[in-house]
Amino acid sequence: VEGTWSAVSIVSNSSVLINLSRIGKLDLLHQLYGELIVPEAVWKEVVVEGEGQAGADAIKRASWITMLNVTNKELVQALQQDLDSGESEAIALALEIKAELLLMDEHMGRETARYFGLHFTGLIGILIEAKHKRIIRAVKPILTALRDIAGFHVSNALYLRVLQDEGEMEG
Repeated sequence: VEGTWSAVSIVSNSSVLINLSRIGKLDLLHQLYGELIVPEAVWKEVVVEGEGQAGADAIKRASWITMLNVTNKELVQALQQDLDSGESEAIALALEIKAELLLMDEHMGRETARYFGLHFTGLIGILIEAKHKRIIRAVKPILTALRDIAGFHVSNALYLRVLQDEGEMEG
């Protein structure tokens, strides 16, 4: 199975990396996807500007995360009307390399990715996929840690719906 991952190209925005590394679960992405590609703006935001913050070192040391420069600067500039540079570059890069998947949580970024026909998922989708592939046993402890420790915003209604859908409600 090891060699099958190399053909898959997955681009990540910063929030997914930052939130998972804050709770010590960055390796979940490696287990699930093998390798990740991030644009320069995401690398700068997470590793350079984020230096000394929780998870920045783990991301910097992760040999399975590769930084790639976006060549379509015009598209990045156009996207920056509505999105930050990390989101803009992540979408542009995903389009350039014809990525199978874009990891992004921000609403506007996801709407833009949808407009361009990109497949995307966010932290909750990643956790559900990891559970279904038996990489993790339950979504609840990680989702709770993301909410309580990393400060990941998830509404109570969504939190409860995910746990219900995954059969992780008590009682």
